[in-house]
Amino acid sequence: PLRAPGQKVRFLVVDDSAYNRQTISAMLESDPQIEVIGRASNGKEALRQAFDLHPDAITLDLEMPEMDGFAFLRLLMAKRPVPVIIISSHSERDNVFRALELGAMDFIAKPGRHIGPDLRMIQDDLVLKIRTVARLSVVRLLARAQALVEQRSDRSTGELPAFDSGRYEAGGGASPPLLGVLGIAASTGGPPAIQQLLCALPSTLPLAILVAQHMPARFTRAFAARLDKICAFQVVEASDAQVLKAGTVYIAPGAANLEVEIGNPPGVARVRVRPPRQGASIVPSGDLLFKTAADAFGPRFCALVLTGMGSDGREGAELARRLGATVLAEDPRTAVMPGMPGSAIDAGVVDQVLALEELPVAIQRFADHCRGLAREPGRAGSGPSER
Repeated sequence: PLRAPGQKVRFLVVDDSAYNRQTISAMLESDPQIEVIGRASNGKEALRQAFDLHPDAITLDLEMPEMDGFAFLRLLMAKRPVPVIIISSHSERDNVFRALELGAMDFIAKPGRHIGPDLRMIQDDLVLKIRTVARLSVVRLLARAQALVEQRSDRSTGELPAFDSGRYEAGGGASPPLLGVLGIAASTGGPPAIQQLLCALPSTLPLAILVAQHMPARFTRAFAARLDKICAFQVVEASDAQVLKAGTVYIAPGAANLEVEIGNPPGVARVRVRPPRQGASIVPSGDLLFKTAADAFGPRFCALVLTGMGSDGREGAELARRLGATVLAEDPRTAVMPGMPGSAIDAGVVDQVLALEELPVAIQRFADHCRGLAREPGRAGSGPSER
C-alpha cells in the first residue's frame, strides 16, 4: 500500500532468536522513518501477525521451528503479498536463492554463523534496502516467482529443452564459435530475473554471457551453481583470465568487478576479475563490465540493464552505444525495481525497452546480428576469438 509522505515504514521482525529479534528491531528503529510493529519467533506466529497488523515489510529468518521461512513465504505471498528481506548466514546460501524464487525481495548476509554483537555490522545495508520498499513492485516479485514455477513445469513436461540440451561440456566436442558477448547488469530483484531469462534462452547461442549482479561476496558462487543446475548453459563464478566461450555464463564474484580484455595471445577474449577501485560504492560494477566489453567487441556486444535501484549500467551503456553496441533495458513498468533500467532509458541510449518475458527474442535477434557480421567479407576470423 502507498504511504503518505513522512509516514513510517511499518516492519514485522521474524526470527527464532530473541537476541536477533531485539538486535534487528533496534537496527531498524535507528532510522526515524522505520517503526517495528511486531516480532515473531516462528512462521505460524508471523503469519498471524502479518494478517492482523498489516506491516509494510518483513525481515525473515529461514530456519525456524513449527513453520520455517519457506512455508511462511509461500502462504504469505499467496494470501497477502508483502516485501520480505531475508537475513541469512553464509551457511544458508542455497536457501537464500530458494527464498528469492518464492518472491522474497532481497537478502542480507549475517557477518558470522553464530549469533553475536557483530550482527550490527549489517545495519547500514539493512536500512539502505528498506528505503527501496516504497519503490518496489511486489506484484512483479509475485509474477516472477510464478513465471519460475511455470518454467520448471514446462521443462518437466518437455515443452522446453531439457537442461542439458545443446550444452557444450569441456572436452566434449567442439564449442560453437564465439561471435559476440551479452553483458547483464542487475541489482534488487535480479537473481530470479536472471534465472528466468537464462532458462528461456538456448545454450547454442554463439555468445558468452557476463553478469554483474549486485550481491555479497561468498553468495555468487552458490548463485552460479544453482543456475548451472537448472539452465541449459554452463554457469560459473568467473575467475581471472578465463577464455570467453560461447554457451557459458560468467557470474561476477561478489567482491570484485568483471572486465573483458582482448590480449595474449592476440585476438583471444578473456574475462578479468579485478578488485574494486578505491572509493567504489557499487561492486560488481555494471558500468565497468559494459565499458570494457564494448571496447573489446564493439557492435558484437549487447548491454542489458535489468531491475535494480540506482543508476549502475547507465554510463557503461552510453559508451557501449557510442561504440556501436546494442543496448536493451527491462521495461521499468514491469521491473521489480525500476531505477537502473529507467536511468539508462532516460539517458537516451537504449535501443529497445522490453518486458523480461520479451527479452529472449531480442537477444536471439542480437545473436543473429553477430552471425551476420561474421559472414561479412573481411570480418570472419578478424575479431576476438576463443582458442
